[in-house]
Amino acid sequence: MMQFGDESGIAGELNAIFVSLELSRSTWLITSLSPGAGEKISRHTIEAGNLAALLERFSLLRAKARQRRQREYPIVTIHEAGFDGFWVHRALLSEGIDSHVVDAASIATSRRKRRVKTDRVDGETLVRTLLAYKRGEPRICAMLRVPSPEEEDRRRIGRERKTLMSERIQHSNRIKGLLFSQGITTFSPLRRDRRARLEALTTGDGRPLPEHMKRQILREIDRLEQVMEQLATVDAERDAMLAAESSRDTSVVRMLTNVVGIGAEFAAVLWSEGLFRRFDNRRQVAAYAGLAPTPWQSGAVAREQGVSKSGNGRLRSTLIQLAWLWIRHQPGSELTKWFRNRVAQNGGRMKKTMITALARKLFVALWKYATAGVDIEGAVVRA
Repeated sequence: MMQFGDESGIAGELNAIFVSLELSRSTWLITSLSPGAGEKISRHTIEAGNLAALLERFSLLRAKARQRRQREYPIVTIHEAGFDGFWVHRALLSEGIDSHVVDAASIATSRRKRRVKTDRVDGETLVRTLLAYKRGEPRICAMLRVPSPEEEDRRRIGRERKTLMSERIQHSNRIKGLLFSQGITTFSPLRRDRRARLEALTTGDGRPLPEHMKRQILREIDRLEQVMEQLATVDAERDAMLAAESSRDTSVVRMLTNVVGIGAEFAAVLWSEGLFRRFDNRRQVAAYAGLAPTPWQSGAVAREQGVSKSGNGRLRSTLIQLAWLWIRHQPGSELTKWFRNRVAQNGGRMKKTMITALARKLFVALWKYATAGVDIEGAVVRA
């Protein structure tokens, strides 16, 4: 096993060049610690997105380390997950560089009310975090499992659909709000005959709909119909993707859609956002969805702070929705019985808290079912 640093600290013998990258929209800050440089940390700034300049800087770091120690050293990099996505990580891997992407929220920081926050300090913190991670210190940070380009691309459908649904709700609510100001409360913008019904509307005091307001609403309807057309297109692409995936012998999608209460949209989100990756145990499953509990314990004080919410937010919200529907479509399952018993013990209260716990149990059960074929007790599954 390669030793990246001894126990004497940052000045110990290094067998690699450790580099942290602070990626912003305008500049990239390169912070490095090289063998033979003692405790001196080097910093260099390049233009954002200039991969050639980054690789040139790496070559210079290698040359300086070779000159000091008369041997070649590998480069190990770390940068935070952000708006740049994973293209920098993939580019570095293609150049033979050991690259790591870290969850920024998992790095320990000062708990002072006013702590220093600069790119210079963050760069040094990332270097120290990388050193500790390579030394094998447990729980020093959380490195991301970077999805493949194919896995990342198929998420686009579900995420675009969620954006379009939000836009559809916004246009619909805007139309309802305009008509409500005129005393009209029965108009539904999502009906097929919305334009004909709009022409027949009268205000609450019996007047025809004002002309300029009618034109504004028609323009809103135009935008609403465009969003609805795009939604239909996205749904068709989603169904085609799921059909292609379901044709495989060991298809997670096919197993999910066979469970009563899980339709195409739920199956697509569960598969593309969560069950595409490998988990070692149920704790990792709950933590990835942000549904793991967060205890607070100090001396005699012990309480729960709720779920961590540190995982995939899209997956978590989908699981909460699925948990509510699970009670309706799977009334005989053991999970539903557990939920109803816990709510009854609390006198009918704390339903939201219990539904979150049910979502966690349901995701673990679906993971076992889709990956290992473990049946969900009492759940109805289509033939």
